[in-house]
Formats: sequence, structure tokens, C-alpha cells
Amino acid sequence: MPKAKSSIQVRNKRASFDYEFIETYDAGIVLVGTEIKSLRAGKASLQDAFCYFSNGELYVKGMNIATYFWGSWNSHEPARDRKLLLTKRELRHLSQAVKTKGLTIVAVRLYIADNGYAKLHIALARGKKEYDKRQSIKEKDIRRELERG
Repeated sequence: MPKAKSSIQVRNKRASFDYEFIETYDAGIVLVGTEIKSLRAGKASLQDAFCYFSNGELYVKGMNIATYFWGSWNSHEPARDRKLLLTKRELRHLSQAVKTKGLTIVAVRLYIADNGYAKLHIALARGKKEYDKRQSIKEKDIRRELERG
């Protein structure tokens, strides 16, 4: 019998407005202590989250996982940098791409996969110009008007 689809999804809505996504990846996250319990409770934020390379490894910075309410003295630090798990080929490709001017890696969505592991959906992105943002707003308004019908 297939498992039920996980309802825990934390989204970075600002990312799609500020960036144009070129490629997307699903990465595992190295979590410690009570972080997974806070994630399952939906207590996370991806506001201003981005990824960077350090010693050939990919880390996410700016992702906030709130402290677990029922946790004891051994609770986790909410705003620490967390290591992302990708294949060597994906890491090599992303590190080369980030060296190109104007490209960055942003966190788009945080979710619990069917197997119970926390995953972070990341995207290689290029920043949008002001006129691109106006175009996005215009398309969104048109779509909304068509749905009202």
C-alpha cells in the first residue's frame, strides 16, 4: 500500500519572484537532534535562504528551523548552516555554474519525502531585472482574471 503524500511543505515564495530558475535539484539535508521533529511540525522558514560552497561541499545558509517546543537542553541551534547531500557530479556541475557571473543557488521548497527523509528543492538561478518582475506580476494578474472567468 503506498504511503500518503506528505503535507509538510515549506516554500520560499519570494525566490520565484526574485529569480529565474535555470535548473532544479532535490538535495538531502544533514539534520541533528530535534530538527526533524520541528520540520514535521512545520516550524521552518526558507526566507532569504541560499546555498554556498565550502571545501567542495554545499551548505544552505539562512534556513531557520525553530527550536522544538518539547526539546530539552539538547536542542538544536535554529539558524545554523546545514550541509546538503548531492552526487559528486551534481556538486561539480553546480560549483562550475556558480562561478559564472550572475548565477546563484537558492532554496525553493523544503519537504518530507515518501521515505521519511527531509529534502530541500534547490534551484540554480539568475536574478531577475526590474522589468522581468513587472512582467511576472502582469502574467499573474492575467492568470487570476482568467480563473475568475
